[in-house]
Amino acid sequence: MKAEAVLFGGVAVFFGATAVLYGVWSHADPTGTTALVVAFGMAALVSFFCAVQYVRHGPRPQDRTDAEVVAGAGPLEFFPPHSLWPIVTALGFAVAATGVVFGLWLFLIGFGVLARGVAGLVFQYVNRGAGQGD
Repeated sequence: MKAEAVLFGGVAVFFGATAVLYGVWSHADPTGTTALVVAFGMAALVSFFCAVQYVRHGPRPQDRTDAEVVAGAGPLEFFPPHSLWPIVTALGFAVAATGVVFGLWLFLIGFGVLARGVAGLVFQYVNRGAGQGD
């Protein structure tokens, strides 16, 4: 993360300097100056996050020149084998979007189906870590 912190730090410095120069030369144009200040803030935030992660966790295998590919491989996560909830969610979204055109009643039905689909996706494997639903 050290390289990323330095890279985004340079981007933040660029946007900060550009914001100051633009603010002076444009006679304090609020729109452009604000956009450049926001860009500076976002780049500085990412740089700060990367620097903190580097300090907390140390160098990653990608940061070392002597690292093997296997050093960067972590544990595989759980991938669900099958689920009907994405289909329910898509159907609910389609009905809700159609309800925007045809009426509030159809939108509310679609929103209900969409909410149930999202809840199903979120809570589908809630008990997986407790030994249930593996």
